[in-house]
Amino acid sequence: MSTATHNEPQAPFADQPNPYAAPSAPVAESRGFSIASLVLGLVSIVASYTFVVPAAGLVLGIMALKREPESRTMAIWGIVLNAVMLGGAVLVGIGAAFVGLAMLPFAFI
Repeated sequence: MSTATHNEPQAPFADQPNPYAAPSAPVAESRGFSIASLVLGLVSIVASYTFVVPAAGLVLGIMALKREPESRTMAIWGIVLNAVMLGGAVLVGIGAAFVGLAMLPFAFI
């Protein structure tokens, strides 16, 4: 029978790490904004007429540059694709407006 009244657990090697402890999980790198920007850049090739898809991808790409420095390449590609497709959609929209205004006098004949 033991007569010890000390209730705290004893650590025989308090200054050494526990060799039986599970290793800590590595911190997962966040690449969500970069991947989303790149995917929206690729989708905007097909859906660039909406203005919403390339604009959202452009915003996500800019946010990814600030928040995710390890996935800079994907963010830059997403920004480039979305900016080109947004610029093309704006030019097509302006061209359609000019053609529509040019044809307006013939609409009432």
